[in-house]
Amino acid sequence: MAVLVTGGAGYIGSHTVVELILAGYDVVIVDNLSNSSRESIERIKTITGKTPEFYHADILDRKALREIFAKTEISCCIHFAGLKAVGESVEKPWEYYHNNILGTLTLVDEMRRHGVKNLIFSSSATVYGDQETMPLTEASPLGTCSNPYGFTKAMQEQILRDIQTADREWNVTLLRYFNPIGAHPSGLIGEDPRGIPNNLLPYITQVAVGRLPHLGLFGDDYDTPDGTCIRDYIHVVDLAIGHLMALRRIEEQTEQSALQSAPQLGVYNLGTGNGYSVLEVIAGFTKATGIEIPWVLKPRRSGDLAVSYANADKAWTELGWEATYDIHQMCAHAWNWQSKNPNGYE
Repeated sequence: MAVLVTGGAGYIGSHTVVELILAGYDVVIVDNLSNSSRESIERIKTITGKTPEFYHADILDRKALREIFAKTEISCCIHFAGLKAVGESVEKPWEYYHNNILGTLTLVDEMRRHGVKNLIFSSSATVYGDQETMPLTEASPLGTCSNPYGFTKAMQEQILRDIQTADREWNVTLLRYFNPIGAHPSGLIGEDPRGIPNNLLPYITQVAVGRLPHLGLFGDDYDTPDGTCIRDYIHVVDLAIGHLMALRRIEEQTEQSALQSAPQLGVYNLGTGNGYSVLEVIAGFTKATGIEIPWVLKPRRSGDLAVSYANADKAWTELGWEATYDIHQMCAHAWNWQSKNPNGYE
């Protein structure tokens, strides 16, 4: 039986597919390629020696999903597909609510129609909103989200909780990511956003490689030591391995389900527990690569928080997972990818 990965040609999805294949799983990818490239599938084959089954389809397309489930025996779905830019979500809230929420509802409906009730969901630390107490734990209150993207994640989490409560055969894992950066150590796959990047490190690497003239620094007047936003940056390979560990937990639960009556719902932060400011990441990149990054101060972006970093102890206790890469390795691997692929997958 195979693992279905929605958005599997994208940044986090492609790295997760690599780890799944290396761990012996058969993988089926569904991706509409709106913010990803078919070339990533070829790179996955180069790294792993296997080509995952790929369907160019949108999760909003119920007919396409139904055909995929009918053709393939799926044991679990890892759900990445969705729009993900904080700033863009403020400008295009309807598009984000429509795509992310309706896409998940359509996917889950087809899953249950075909008896597939194991789901790992790509959530986000944005569900916590603006909190005064750090680090954030899974028990931290879910605050008022600061942007529509965060609200879509919080709403999708609630939908999946309610579905699992109504039908205890479901195994649902909600993985709350902090800030994924870096790339596969091979340099064959990495983050390749369309247009000017919304995320910090690809913005830095595109400046370093000459695709962009300078980095935009969005605000230097936050209530932080150097005035720039602080985030918990996690290597994308560490994040991918987190999904593998969550899948193994679901498999163990499925085997033991006859003996258990408790709800099979897991919620985990995936982060390092360390917060770095924007200026610290720029300095870390320069230390790792020797390249100075010019930057220009710009106004704050709507929806950005001052500080956010994780406590990921629960993931270690229950999944046996912890982050292993430091900020300099993350920067070095991101540059390895960008320098080998100055135009991304093009």
